[in-house]
Amino acid sequence: MKRDFKISLAAWSLHRTLGKGEGQRPMLEMPAIAREEFGLDGIELVNQMLPSREPSYLKQFAAEAEKHNVRILLIMCDGEGNIGAESENLRTRAVENHRKWIDIAADFGCHSIRMNWGGAPKDVMQKPDLLEAFIARSVPGFQQLADYAGNKGLDVLIENHWGPSSYPDAVEKLMAKVNHPHFGVLPDFGNFPDEVDRYDAIDRLMVFAKKAVSFKCYDFDPQTGLDTKIDQERMIRIVHDKHGYHGYIGIEYEGSGPEMEGIRAAKALLEKLRGQA
Repeated sequence: MKRDFKISLAAWSLHRTLGKGEGQRPMLEMPAIAREEFGLDGIELVNQMLPSREPSYLKQFAAEAEKHNVRILLIMCDGEGNIGAESENLRTRAVENHRKWIDIAADFGCHSIRMNWGGAPKDVMQKPDLLEAFIARSVPGFQQLADYAGNKGLDVLIENHWGPSSYPDAVEKLMAKVNHPHFGVLPDFGNFPDEVDRYDAIDRLMVFAKKAVSFKCYDFDPQTGLDTKIDQERMIRIVHDKHGYHGYIGIEYEGSGPEMEGIRAAKALLEKLRGQA
């Protein structure tokens, strides 16, 4: 029996390949790259990699995706403010900034945006009172954005993207407080501090996974084709076999080698794992 999941490509895998610099390819080529070079039909964008937010550019990008029969699954939003900032004005601004990306994601036909859980004070994980206050500050903004996204048929996801979001204890507390059907987690196989067991953490985060999982990968052994840092087979057993996840698993290559080669190695490994059960 084969495993049932789809494979997509996260734009961050190409953050050195795509851009405006010398020798880089324009971001508009990402749908063609996903389809023609990797045979993939889903992509995940990063807001800061899009060179323009002008409607004309966004329509052009959407047209490229449609031309190559590639679905834009979600937008990963960075640099748009801290939802848990101590300042109410900053929290309000973060909500307003992310609403704009929900609008863009809806126009693209995405299922979600991914945002960061930012604004935590230093050493928050060592001080329970600071963590509780941080969670309390974060909840209203997440609920407002989940309401807004839900009305457009989208979800708001957070990723284990450092800070408290990389500690499952903190995420579980946040999820219980937000308690919203359009709020969830995008588990990333990387982005954990040394003191966190990444396999236990992914197991716990998958309880809140809705529509996306990030196949963070690094360098690959040329003989075995395996990731040299993460036991990816163990991860897939947790994600698919235990939790029954059948959606897209997005390749997010962060190795030291050429990005195109890294993506090919990641896809080959995922396809191998998909053929096992």
